[in-house]
Amino acid sequence: MARSKMLKLPEVLEEIDMSRAAFYRMRARGQASRLCKLPNGQVRVSRADLDAWWESCAERAA
Repeated sequence: MARSKMLKLPEVLEEIDMSRAAFYRMRARGQASRLCKLPNGQVRVSRADLDAWWESCAERAA
C-alpha cells in the first residue's frame, strides 16, 4: 500500500489560502485537518487527510 504524500504546513496554508493563526484557531476548535507532529517538532499533513477535510468543508457549506 502506497503511503500518502505528507505536506509541510506552509504548503497546506498556501493551498487553502489561510493564515497560520487562523488554521491553529480552527484546529483548537477541532475543525481543521489532522496534523502529524514529527520527532523534530515539524508538522505535516497527509494529502489524503487534507483532501478529506477540504471535501467536508465543501459539504458543510452546501
